[in-house]
Amino acid sequence: MASFSTSSAKAGSSVGGGGWAKAKHQSAGGGGSTLERIQQIELEISRTQKNKATAKHLGELKAKLCKLKRDMLEPSGGGGGKVAGFEVQKIGDARIGLVGFPSVGKSSLLTALTGVQSEAAAYEFTTLTCIPGVIYYNDIRIQLLDLPGLIVGASTGKGRGRQVIATAKSCDIILMVLDPTKDDAQKEMLTKELENVGIRLNKKPPDVTVRPTKGGGLKFQATVPLNHFDEEVCATVLKQYKMHNADVLVREDVTVDEFIDVIDGNRKYCKCIYVYNKIDLLKLEEIDELARRPQSVVVSDYLLRRLWDEMEIVRVYTKKKGQFPDFSEINYSQLRMPCCFCTNPCWKTSSMPLFGAAASSNLHRCVAKIIFCMIKMLSRL
Repeated sequence: MASFSTSSAKAGSSVGGGGWAKAKHQSAGGGGSTLERIQQIELEISRTQKNKATAKHLGELKAKLCKLKRDMLEPSGGGGGKVAGFEVQKIGDARIGLVGFPSVGKSSLLTALTGVQSEAAAYEFTTLTCIPGVIYYNDIRIQLLDLPGLIVGASTGKGRGRQVIATAKSCDIILMVLDPTKDDAQKEMLTKELENVGIRLNKKPPDVTVRPTKGGGLKFQATVPLNHFDEEVCATVLKQYKMHNADVLVREDVTVDEFIDVIDGNRKYCKCIYVYNKIDLLKLEEIDELARRPQSVVVSDYLLRRLWDEMEIVRVYTKKKGQFPDFSEINYSQLRMPCCFCTNPCWKTSSMPLFGAAASSNLHRCVAKIIFCMIKMLSRL
């Protein structure tokens, strides 16, 4: 009579079977807490070779990983709510957040730019809550937030990391304050922590359209050659989100991760400037090398001008109704109402009528007249 080993198990029926069963169980994200399942899937992704044969499997794993991270960061149960010290009202024309590891000089930079006294000491974690300040530059108000220092694992909740990153997600521009005496690994670690919660630095939203339909299955269309993505991978990812009927239009060469960002729809695409503090500890050649890096700036008087350029604020000056603007002599310091098209438009805060359309119900007519006036102004130059 044949004998069977009692230590083995049917493949896929339990974790106690062979290595194949364990690998399948881990790749499915089964067992353990949410954090353990995330670690198992990340390990499986790192062990899987990247080629066309495994693209479908990798797409499925990445979709599962993204859903688990979203469930961990946005629990469905009750509780939570506002956290004291991190609910700061948004004021001014733009909001900028200081993000970095502890003791890199964020509080000193806030004091130098805004005059707000933020506690600074020789030990770490002197800033425990969000400290706001206001920068007045070129007749606009820029809100600057000094956030507590991040640590590795902040995206999973360590060291109030979720509250800090959630506040950073509300910023228009992020200033990543770095220590120039350390290597570039600090930049990579901070970028990873921000990406884990859906903040994409210096990236544009993928040019992909996904429209769910009631029937007809998947209709996939691409207007450019795709090197990292195809219809089979698209169907695998959509299956994880229980989207079996959809029209997908891809207008650029995207990756699986970028397509998942489009499906989730809760990503924040934000500009980031890498600010190197403590430059007095470096040589002049080292400072010059840091200043020439992409999206980087050393702490100097040039910092505010760089911020102004990155915000891309457009000013529109009003004029008297029925008259053409006078370009002979313009004294910008004496103009009554400069309008900044940014996060706080002037028609929401100003009582001055704009071309006779001060009421909010006439907002569309007001914008149309402003555009018409700008076209006339450009034609006369």
